[in-house]
Amino acid sequence: MQLNELSGSTLAYIGDAVWSLLVREYLVELGYGRAKDLQRLSVQFVSAKAQARFYEQLHDAGELSEEEEEIFRRGRNFKSGSVPKHTDVQIYRISTGFEALAGWWHLSGQQERLRKIWEQVRTSVKLAAEQR
Repeated sequence: MQLNELSGSTLAYIGDAVWSLLVREYLVELGYGRAKDLQRLSVQFVSAKAQARFYEQLHDAGELSEEEEEIFRRGRNFKSGSVPKHTDVQIYRISTGFEALAGWWHLSGQQERLRKIWEQVRTSVKLAAEQR
């Protein structure tokens, strides 16, 4: 598989799954098991608004390399043709760029980098769940 040939949409598709799995594992590790709780808490990590905020934090802190910024732009600039209800188009595109990054880190074997970013993001979200 040639990563350079994958569209931003494809990278985001993989990234969405990878990011969701990180979040789900984390919430289960915290002791949550009820689907209602898992869904409610996961939104703090997987919603378009949350992912856009994570990207902006990383970008503003200078955490991303030029290559990573390029991957982000590839995902952000992909025109999907549809945007979920109650989501601003710009927010949705930024979150798609963030997901493309997660997909790229995963597919390019950069698990350590993905885990580092996950830890930064995870610690920026204060969950009541962590008090358990």
